[in-house]
Amino acid sequence: MAKLSSLAQLWPFFVRICILYLVFNFKIIALGDDNDGSSGDFTSSSESRCKNTNFQIFLPPPYQNISSTICKPVWHTYELRYTKNDDTTTIILSAPYTVGWVGIGFSRDGKMVGSSAMVGWINKKGHAKIKQYYLRGNKSSEVIVNKGELPLNTVPAAVATNGAEIYLAFQLQTTIPFRKQPILLAFSTKHPHEHHLSKHDDKTSIIFDFTSSSSDSKDSSSNDLVQMRKNHGIVGVIGWGLILPVGAIVARYFKHKEPIWFYLHSIFQFVGFVFGLVTVLLGLQLHSKMHVHIPAHKGIGLFVLVLSILQVLAFFLRPNRDSKIRKIWNLYHGWFGRMALFFAALNIVLGMQAAGAGNSWKTSYGFLVGIILVAVIVLEVLAYLKRSEKRSLPPNFQMDPLEETFPSNNLPKG
Repeated sequence: MAKLSSLAQLWPFFVRICILYLVFNFKIIALGDDNDGSSGDFTSSSESRCKNTNFQIFLPPPYQNISSTICKPVWHTYELRYTKNDDTTTIILSAPYTVGWVGIGFSRDGKMVGSSAMVGWINKKGHAKIKQYYLRGNKSSEVIVNKGELPLNTVPAAVATNGAEIYLAFQLQTTIPFRKQPILLAFSTKHPHEHHLSKHDDKTSIIFDFTSSSSDSKDSSSNDLVQMRKNHGIVGVIGWGLILPVGAIVARYFKHKEPIWFYLHSIFQFVGFVFGLVTVLLGLQLHSKMHVHIPAHKGIGLFVLVLSILQVLAFFLRPNRDSKIRKIWNLYHGWFGRMALFFAALNIVLGMQAAGAGNSWKTSYGFLVGIILVAVIVLEVLAYLKRSEKRSLPPNFQMDPLEETFPSNNLPKG
């Protein structure tokens, strides 16, 4: 018991050292990421050259006569070429193709809703089709054909296939040139039905830099932003979606394991708090660099961080067990923790929706949530059965403290 008492006295000091180390370590990483990729270790996919393609074979004028385009690989084997002439920007997207449709969208905030897209396909009769769509909502009925905000000029857009690839070509008339532009890329293997698009098989969003001056220029800053967004999601899911819920489960269902439950609970919650702090800091960096306006996701994230800070303060201000306000503290600590977990899970879902996360993200997080819910249900049932068993015992019956699963604080010492 003396060793446990000494450990309990050293525990708050140990926790403070861990927090300071982790926060300081993240600060160094964040400062290293602030250089916009000029000296980072990220390797841009645009460093590899695009394929040499002779547009005169399959594209109509004026696209077949375009030379010295700037080309960058953007996603899988997708390649985006563009060239500028005064106020006219010519864009040619190439992608692997067999059947279905391929689309490129232009967004203000990186989200699908509210964006405008050019979609091309070869119909079942072999006719090439390309249309502008306005993505008013997530439903197929809210994808409006021949509508959108893209400033197309009078030159008709074109679509053609060359080998196993499809090429979408169009021109935009802009008084303000594109700079770093959120771009959406998507495809489906099903043909549109009467110009109504089927749901995409896969999609992604990137930040494309239209200010590059040569085809060999590196776009590492754009890739850094994409990687930072992935890190933001991964750290958030690990911290708020895994570590904090496990710590809460330990506190609720394993208090009979004195005093180890307390140390495990504290470790899980402090590590989860640091992960949550890193998540918010990465999110704020993304907001400042990408200028993406997602008020609900940002607001809930800051709210969860505030709740987490209050929980940390509650740890250091925890009253003694025999204190008159201990019951109030228990209610405060428990319900603020539940609120933090609920809004954290909600914000993870909102973040995935805002980022246009693929099915792998949604499936993985759904699987994680499912496992946690099953574990909670099983443990809650076991705890209920144990409480029912204790209530059914005679009043003068005393359980062996070594065999009791949920001991009472009124057990005799000895």
